[in-house]
Amino acid sequence: LSNIHLSSEYAATAALPAAFSDRLPHFLVEPEDKYIVKNKPVTLTCRSTPATQIYFKCNGEWVHQDDHYIEHSVDPATGLPVMWVTIDITRQQVEKIFGLDEYWCQCVAWSTTGTQKSQKAYIRIAYLRKNFEEEPQSKEVALDQEVSLRCHPPEGVPPAEVEWQRNEDLVDPTSDPNFVITPDHNLVIKAARLADTGNYTCVAKNIVARRKSNSATVLVFVDGGWSEWSKWSACGADCSMWRSRECTQPSPGTGGKDCQGLDLQSLNCTSEQCPQTVRGAEDVALYVGMVAVALCLTLLLIVVVLVYRRKKEGLDADVADSSILTTGFQPMGIKPSKPENSHLLTIQPDLTTTTTSYQGTLRSRHDATAKFSMTNGPLLDPLPNGSHTLHNGKLNPDPAEFVSRFSTQSYFKTLPRDVANTSYGTFNFLGGRLTIPNTGISLLIPPEAIPRGKIYEIYLTVQRKEDLRLPLAGCQTLLSPVVSCGPPGVVLSRPVILSMDHCFDACLDNWAVRLKKQNYEGTWEDVLLMGEELVSEPFYCQLEAETCRLFSEQLGTFAVVGESLHMGAAKRLRLVLFSDAYCSTLEYNIRVYCMDDTQDVFKEVMQMERQLGGRLIDEPHVLLFKDSYHNLRLSIHDMPQAHWRSKLLAGYQEIPFYHIWNGSQRYLHCTFTLERLSLSTCELTCQLCVWQVEGEGQSFSLDFNIAKDTRAVDSEFLVMDSNATALAGPSAFQIPYLIRQKICSSLDAPCPNGADWRMLAQRLKLERHMSFFASKASPTSGILDLWEAQHFHSGNINQLAAVMADIGKQEAMIFLVSDGDC
Repeated sequence: LSNIHLSSEYAATAALPAAFSDRLPHFLVEPEDKYIVKNKPVTLTCRSTPATQIYFKCNGEWVHQDDHYIEHSVDPATGLPVMWVTIDITRQQVEKIFGLDEYWCQCVAWSTTGTQKSQKAYIRIAYLRKNFEEEPQSKEVALDQEVSLRCHPPEGVPPAEVEWQRNEDLVDPTSDPNFVITPDHNLVIKAARLADTGNYTCVAKNIVARRKSNSATVLVFVDGGWSEWSKWSACGADCSMWRSRECTQPSPGTGGKDCQGLDLQSLNCTSEQCPQTVRGAEDVALYVGMVAVALCLTLLLIVVVLVYRRKKEGLDADVADSSILTTGFQPMGIKPSKPENSHLLTIQPDLTTTTTSYQGTLRSRHDATAKFSMTNGPLLDPLPNGSHTLHNGKLNPDPAEFVSRFSTQSYFKTLPRDVANTSYGTFNFLGGRLTIPNTGISLLIPPEAIPRGKIYEIYLTVQRKEDLRLPLAGCQTLLSPVVSCGPPGVVLSRPVILSMDHCFDACLDNWAVRLKKQNYEGTWEDVLLMGEELVSEPFYCQLEAETCRLFSEQLGTFAVVGESLHMGAAKRLRLVLFSDAYCSTLEYNIRVYCMDDTQDVFKEVMQMERQLGGRLIDEPHVLLFKDSYHNLRLSIHDMPQAHWRSKLLAGYQEIPFYHIWNGSQRYLHCTFTLERLSLSTCELTCQLCVWQVEGEGQSFSLDFNIAKDTRAVDSEFLVMDSNATALAGPSAFQIPYLIRQKICSSLDAPCPNGADWRMLAQRLKLERHMSFFASKASPTSGILDLWEAQHFHSGNINQLAAVMADIGKQEAMIFLVSDGDC
C-alpha cells in the first residue's frame, strides 16, 4: 500500500487537534450481508473516524484501489476526519469461488495510531427453485374436524417465506384464529367449518421470486343426523301402528353421508287395540300350504343349477386340456395371407451370407407375452428358449466351456462365472444382438460396427453388485445394473448400443447423473454427465422413462450413478410380497422386498424365492423414494383378531434410509411373522402398508387362502423372454440390410425442404440428439440403430414405413412386404 496517496481534501485537515494523534479508528458504518439478485451488483459501504485510509479485503485479498469510491469529510462536533468508502461486488466475482467457500468482504481502517478491522459481510447469490419439495394434498373432512395441509417450500437463498391463500385470498391467522401456520410452514384448520371449503395454495417467496404450489381442495362435508322419533300412531285397520323421524339434524351437505337406519318404524298392535277380529283356522292352513309349495320350488331350482354348473365345469376342463396340448405348435408350409391394400415389393435374398440355424421353439421371436409354463408332466415341459441364428459365425453350445476357455485371457478376467446371466455370440460386419432374458439388458451391434474381414466373439453379462466395489460418496446412489460387454479393446467402426434399465425419476433437474466405466486397472472413472454429452466423446446417452441407451465406441463395464441435487430427487422402488407356498405350522411368514425398480433385480429375487419354495401373493407396486433422509416403514393391519395375530412386538418395521438409497444391497426385505390360532384357519385378510416417513406410501390389500393357492413364484408375474439370447446378421434386425442401405443413401444427403434424416429424427421424437447424429458419417444409420434398439420387441415396421411416407420418400413402400414374399 506504499503507493496509496491521500486526497487533497484530507491534506487540508491534517493539522488537527492533538486528540487525533492517539486515537484508533472506529467504525460508524460497517459492511452488511448482501444478496445478489440475478445479475445486479451489490454495494458495500464502510465509514470510519478518525481514519487516514480505508480499504476493503475480500476473501483474504486486497481489493484494487481503483475499485474503491472514497469520500472525505470532517465531523463538525469533534473536528475529526471521517472517511466514507464503497465498493461494488458482481455476480461473476462470487461465482469464481462458488462451492469452495462463502464470499466475504471486510474493510480495514488506518490512523496514525494503528488499524481496525470491521465485521465480515457475506455476499450470496440469491435464488429460489421452482419445485416445491412437498405440496399440499386435497382432503375431504367432516365438520369440526382438524385439518392439516403440509407445505415444504422450494430450496432458496435466502430461505423462502411462506404464506397461504384460500381461493386466491390471503389466509391471515391474526384475523381468524381458527387458522394456524406452524413453524414448519404447515397450515392447520383447528375445526373445519363449511365456509372453510375451498382451494388452498402454498405461496413461497424471497427477494428473487414468488412461487405457488398446486392448489389443494378442502371439502368440508356434513353427515346427516337423526331427529327424535315421533310418537306412535293409533292402531290402524291392519293391526299395526307406526312412528317416523327425519334426516334433518343436521341435513347432509357437501357430499356428506345420508342418515343410516330406518326413518319409519312399525309395530303390531295388541289384540285389544286391533279393530279387526282374528280370522279362522282355515286362513292359517292356507298360509302354511303356500309356504310349503314355495320351499319345494326353491329346492328344485337349487338342484338344477348345481347339476348344470358341474356339467359346464367338466366341459371347460376338457376344452382347456385340449388347448394346452396344441399350445406352441403351428402348422408348417402354410403361406400367410397378404394384407389388404398393401403395395408389395419383393426383396431378393442375400445369397452371399451363410446361415447356421439351431433348433428351437416355433414361437415368433418378437412374441414377448409368453409366460413360464407351470406343468408337472414331461408332455407339457416348456419348449427350448428360442432359435439362435448366426451368419458367417457360430455359437458355442456350452456356456460353461465358453467361460472357461476365455477365463485365462487378460481381458476376460472380470467376467463372472454366472453363465445364467451371460450371453455371447460370434459376429462379423453384418452385426447382431445379445440379450440377457428378463433383465432389460441388451447389446445391439449395428451393421458395419465390426470392420469387414473381422470376426469377434462378444459377450454380455450383468455383474452382481456384491462382487464389485463401486465407490459411492455423499448423496450418490447406484441407478442401474452393472453391465459388462467385451472383450475390451476391440476395434469398432461405429458405436454399439447398450440398453439397460434405470430406477430414478428421469428428471435431470433433480439429479446429476453420470456414466461410470471401469478401466483396465479396475478403477471407476466418470466418462459422461447426462444432459451435457459432447458429440466428440466416445459415449452418448439416450435417457428414457425407464431405460438408458448408451452409444459406445468402446466395450467395457458400465454403471449409471446419480447424485441428488435436492430433496425432490426420487428413486423408483419395486415392492414385492412373497410367502411360503406350503404352510403346515401355526406360523406363517410374509416377506416384503424393497428393491430397485429394474428387471434384473426382480429376476434375481424371483429365482431366489423359487429356490426357497416361495410364492408371490400380490402384484408388485412401485414407490417413489425421495432423498429426504427419512427411513422406510412397513406395518400390517386389519387382521381378523379371532383367527390371526402378529408376532411383531413394535407397531412397524423400519429399513434405514441409507441402506435403500445406496442401491448396493439387492435383497433388502422385512419379514412379518403371523400366527394363526388354529391349523384349520386358512383364510387370511389384512392390509400391509409401506411408506417413507413424511413421504409417499403404498398399501397391499391381501385376501387369499394359504392352503389352496400354491402357485409358484413365476406362474403369472415373471414373463418369459422367448427371444434368442444371441442373434447374428439380418435375423437380429427388423429392417432388412439392403433396405436399410437404400434408406440411408436416400436420407443422408441434405435436402433443401428438410425431407432428409433431420425430419426422420423429428418424426421419431429424437430431435434432442440432432448434433450427435450430424457428427456421424451416416446420420440416418444412427437414427435407425436407435430405433432398432428401442423397438426390437414391439416395433411395427409398417409404422416406420408410414413415417417415411410422411417425409415423402418412396422408399417407404419397400417396407410393406409380407412374410410370405420374403
